[in-house]
Amino acid sequence: MEIAKGVYYVGVRDWDRRIFDALIPLPRGTSYNSYLIIGSDGKTLIDAVNPGFEKELEKNISSVVEPEEIDFIIMNHAEPDHAGAIPYMMEVAPRAKLVTSKIGKKMAQIFYRVPEGRIRVVADNESISLGDKTLHFIEAPMLHWPETMFTYLVEDGILFSCDFFGAHLPGAVYSDEIEDVLVHAKKYWAEIMMPFRSMAKKALEKIAGLDVKVIAPSHGPVYRKPESILNSYKSWASGETRPKVTVVYVSMWGSTESMIKYMVGTLASEGIELAVHNLAVADLGELAKDLVDSRAIVLGSPTFLGGAHPLAVYAAYILKVLRPPIMYAVILSSYGWGGGAVKQIQRMLSGYRIELVGTLEVNGPLTRNDVERITELGKALAEKIQNVRER
Repeated sequence: MEIAKGVYYVGVRDWDRRIFDALIPLPRGTSYNSYLIIGSDGKTLIDAVNPGFEKELEKNISSVVEPEEIDFIIMNHAEPDHAGAIPYMMEVAPRAKLVTSKIGKKMAQIFYRVPEGRIRVVADNESISLGDKTLHFIEAPMLHWPETMFTYLVEDGILFSCDFFGAHLPGAVYSDEIEDVLVHAKKYWAEIMMPFRSMAKKALEKIAGLDVKVIAPSHGPVYRKPESILNSYKSWASGETRPKVTVVYVSMWGSTESMIKYMVGTLASEGIELAVHNLAVADLGELAKDLVDSRAIVLGSPTFLGGAHPLAVYAAYILKVLRPPIMYAVILSSYGWGGGAVKQIQRMLSGYRIELVGTLEVNGPLTRNDVERITELGKALAEKIQNVRER
C-alpha cells in the first residue's frame, strides 16, 4: 500500500500471536511493519519483519520492485521482531548495505552475522540522499534498546519511529480507521516505554523541530494525523496523572477481597476514579495501562507461607520495573496463622519513590473495627490524591 508518493507499506500482520516476550498479552495479534522507499537515486527498506515472515516480506516488496534492487536496509532497532528478516533480505538484496547506529552495528554482527563490509554506521543527525528523497537519522537510545534510532523522510515529513508510537494492532493501516487506537497505544506505552520516560521526553524534544506529517511505527497503524498520538506521548512521558487509583489484589479465602471491597467503596464515595484488577484473572496489559495515569495503588495480598502471595509478589515486581508515576500506596493483607505479606511487599518496593499512606494486616475475617480502619485509610488516601489535583 502506498502511504505517500514512492513510500510503500510492505509489512506483515500476525493475527495469531498471543504473547510477546513471554509476558505481554496480544489479544488481537500484532503487525511487523516494514516500509519501502523508492527514490530517484536509490531504494531503501526500513525495518525487516519477525522471523518466519521473510517470504511474505519478499513477496510484498516484489509487488513494487525487485528485491535485488534495494540499496539500503535500515535497522532502526535490532530486536528480532523488527530485524529478524535481515539475514534473508541481505541475501536476496546482494548490493544492499545495512544502515544502523554505532551500537546497532555490533548487534547486527552478533545477532544477524552481517559482515562489517556491508554495514554503514550513521551518526545522530546524519543523512543519506536517495536523489529526490532524503533519509535523516535521529538517535533515540533506550526506546527501548540502546541502539534504537528514528528515520525521518524529509521531503514527505514521515517519521519512521520503530517501537515509539507503536501499538499491537494488526488491523487497519491508518490510526484514524481504528476507534480505540489510543487505548491500545496507551497499553503499548505502559508495557514498553513507561520505564524509559526520561528518554522519551528527550526524544520528543529532538523531533519537536521536525515537520512531522505522518508517523509510521513498526507495530500498529500509521498516523497520518499525528497530533493525537504526539499529545498523548507528551502527557505520558511527563507523568501526568488523574485522581485515580489502581487496585490490585489476590485473595485465597475471601478476607483480603473483603478488605479490598471496603477500600474500593470508600474511595468511590470520595469521588476517586478506580481500576480494579483481581490478579487471579488479570490481564497484564490492562493493568499496565491503568498504571500510566494513576496517582495511587492499593495492593492486597493474603499471607502465603510467611510472605506475600506469589501473584502479589509478581505485581509488586511489575510495579517496580515499569516505574509508573504513582505517588501513593496502601497495602492491605489478611492471614490465618501468621503474617508477613506486608513486610515482603514493603521490602520489594524499597527504593521506589512512592509514599506509603498506610498498611493494614488483619487476622481472619474482618471485624467492625477492621472496617473502620479501612475506611479511615481510604479517606486518607483520597485526601492525598485530591490535594494533588487541587494544586
